[in-house]
Amino acid sequence: MIDKKIEIYRCGKEIFENKGFKDSTVAEIMKLAGMATGTFYNYYDSKDKLFIEIYNDENAKLKRKIMDSTDLNTDPISVMKEMMEKNLQGMLENPILREWYNRDVFQKIEQSFREENSLARVDFLYDSFIEVVEKWQAEGKIRADISAEMIMAIFGALINVETHKEEIGIQYFPQLIEYLAEFTMKGLIPG
Repeated sequence: MIDKKIEIYRCGKEIFENKGFKDSTVAEIMKLAGMATGTFYNYYDSKDKLFIEIYNDENAKLKRKIMDSTDLNTDPISVMKEMMEKNLQGMLENPILREWYNRDVFQKIEQSFREENSLARVDFLYDSFIEVVEKWQAEGKIRADISAEMIMAIFGALINVETHKEEIGIQYFPQLIEYLAEFTMKGLIPG
């Protein structure tokens, strides 16, 4: 016997990947799952909640992949550039994560992300990377007069700039992100 929640999740992911969040319906998800539409609500309050769960899982997978595939022992500027490039590439290649750039969906994702403390799902990234930042500080590779927590907040702000592409001017991306990362990292290198 199949676990209904797992099957709903699997079918939801498939539908969202193929049709996007906005054009997907609970009825389509449940039809693919071979269950009555009403069964959905035994497991999820809304289509939004299912999507956010899938989004958070995909985001955590991407972050793990980035951490596992980046040589954290190279110089800080190269590491940050590589991580940002991999994050952007991963977000654009994954149809679920690409919804972050859909203005209508982004507001729902962002609101739910805050309400459900979704940052906890990527804490492993913060915990792992703050150790790298502290190591760089101890080795004199980046400034120690700024707390590691503040440096992590700066890195987070760089990533969030991507959500304002249209406001800034899409013609400037991804070069704008590269420059911001470069300028930020140069500002963090002791001089």
